Amino acid sequence: MNEQYTLPASTLFEWVHDARERTLELVSDLTDEQLTVPIMEVVNPFRWELGHVAFFYDVFLLRILGSDAFLLKGAENLYDSFKVDHDDRWGLPLPSREETLAYMQRVLESVARRLESRDPDGRESYLHLLSILHEDMHGEAFTYMRQTLEYPQPRVAIARDRSGLQHIGGGPLAGDVEIPGGPFELGATRDAPFVFDNEKWAHPVEVHPFKMARAPVTNVEFAGFVEDRGYLRRELWSHQGWVWREKTGAQHPSCWVRTGAGWMRRHFDRLVPAEPHAPVIHANWYEAEAYCNWAGRRLPTEAEWELAASAEPAPDGRGITARKRRYPWGDEPPSPERANLDSRFLGCVDVGAFASGDSAFGCRQMLGNVWEWTASAFYPFPGYVVDTPYREYSAPWFGYRKVLKGGAWATRSRLANNTYRNFFQPYRRDIFAGFRTCDLS
Repeated sequence: MNEQYTLPASTLFEWVHDARERTLELVSDLTDEQLTVPIMEVVNPFRWELGHVAFFYDVFLLRILGSDAFLLKGAENLYDSFKVDHDDRWGLPLPSREETLAYMQRVLESVARRLESRDPDGRESYLHLLSILHEDMHGEAFTYMRQTLEYPQPRVAIARDRSGLQHIGGGPLAGDVEIPGGPFELGATRDAPFVFDNEKWAHPVEVHPFKMARAPVTNVEFAGFVEDRGYLRRELWSHQGWVWREKTGAQHPSCWVRTGAGWMRRHFDRLVPAEPHAPVIHANWYEAEAYCNWAGRRLPTEAEWELAASAEPAPDGRGITARKRRYPWGDEPPSPERANLDSRFLGCVDVGAFASGDSAFGCRQMLGNVWEWTASAFYPFPGYVVDTPYREYSAPWFGYRKVLKGGAWATRSRLANNTYRNFFQPYRRDIFAGFRTCDLS
């Protein structure tokens, strides 16, 4: 927690309402029948997830700041994700859709009243931000749940007509960039405005010089692996990866369909041509690892990825400076000209787009478009201390997941930055994830 960082009440008020508006947009067109989903590991009941979003503000903001009781009786027995097992959520006596929305509105109004009364101090700013960013994460989850369930693409007000993509560029972006090594501070610096506990704190690591792809692996590149029987060649897969492949019978990315006209991919509820120069998406860590073995490449480590995104070359070309950028392009927050975030295009764009978002070394789209798997397992940094009040954010998952970096097209821009660590099990294919590669030398 950085109690020195404060935001004016007007900004937090705007963000709270923006996050809630996006959440409601993501479900408002769904029928009651669509809200009732089958038991699956990678989704939650929509009504449960909506209530959980409101409950988070209730327990981690309003109660901590003095509220006497939850704004829904028994909410802690319904929506506490660490007390209610995943599969049990389908059997809960959940409030109706109307009652759930009413609870969400009561919570929103209570949060707004606090912000109308005064500018918050550092502690209260942190609690507001924690709750807003938590809702942003669930907004992205709602989006990929719709993809998993083959629902129509969401009706997001900010979304633009994809015919207007020309102004951001496009096409492929082949080749590697050479990135000098040296001592590098991995993790969030202590002057960062907001950090999650697993990002703390920046600590020295030694990174050897390496070559990294300028862009993520594309659909046409990954199709070469598929067509060369990559899914059937045991020697390309790790032991655990091959166990997963045999268990699932996977022979191509999860949303791909082969037709007489070539590869199509399912985009929510419809088939579209697999755009050759868009990044492959819905690839899990095992698939990324096998592709790298086929291509004679490797995944970057978390330290290499973060260095490529945030470091700057020394003036003499030897090594890197001590300066660390918050975003690939510098310290200014993401803008529509620099990154594919916030669901503006409701999908991926070509890897050659957004040249103005390049890192100092010429790596493109290190924020937005697709999350990028790294080679690194999700472990705490040296000196890790569990953050309060959200003690369960990171600690239960260390050692079981892989680190992803960067953010996807559905990630909110206020969440994405170079030090943010996402983490998922290596078998997950439902998330908006792809990968870029490094040279083996």
